[in-house]
Amino acid sequence: MRPAVETTYCDRCGEPVAGASHEGCLAARELEPPRFCGHCRRRMKVQVVPAGWTATCVEHGTLTGH
Repeated sequence: MRPAVETTYCDRCGEPVAGASHEGCLAARELEPPRFCGHCRRRMKVQVVPAGWTATCVEHGTLTGH
């Protein structure tokens, strides 16, 4: 599930959100963690465990999910 916070970049493909369709990214994000920071486009360190996942941006912190 995407965060409710306004983002500039797609957290799956890293491309700008404005002006492009990210329907495939939204569908994929139902099953997988984000790969890019939605604020700065940096590639995040992602760890997947049986109970969920964590994705860490060095600039904007950590996201968690199930």
